[in-house]
Amino acid sequence: EGVRGLPAPPLLVGLSLGGYTSLAYAARNPDAVAGVVLSGCSTEIRGWPLRAYSRVSPVVARVLRRARETWHVVTDMLTAMHGHSSLADLRRLPVPLPVWFVNGRRDPLRLGERGFLAAHPAARLTVIDGAGHDVPLHAPAAFARALAGAVAELRHLRVPGLPR
Repeated sequence: EGVRGLPAPPLLVGLSLGGYTSLAYAARNPDAVAGVVLSGCSTEIRGWPLRAYSRVSPVVARVLRRARETWHVVTDMLTAMHGHSSLADLRRLPVPLPVWFVNGRRDPLRLGERGFLAAHPAARLTVIDGAGHDVPLHAPAAFARALAGAVAELRHLRVPGLPR
């Protein structure tokens, strides 16, 4: 509802599970978005990555003590994604719709980034040195430059609704 209520299709930006969610939305509503920036979500979340996460999750929750009460949201989301394919979402996007991957060099969820790039001909990749999974937190200036680059490309493509 929020996206559809905007005066022009937005550039959808998502980090981690938010990136997988943004991609799933764009695949089902490609006419509703101008493009997608995805960070920390370049691996299919199924099979061994999902099993590994399930084993590590309780440990992370204990270490993050304060996040313990809300950590279930991540686990619930991953459970809901069981059997879902983000690669299939990428393949479903129309080719002119631009997709930017912005990953930290040390992000373990980069494992499948080459396959993700190959799944959509309009996909581009920026890898940010010194950053891990949470690129906006680890390298905010570099992440902001990547976002500004995406907006500049959309302006160049003359996407309706963007200021000139």
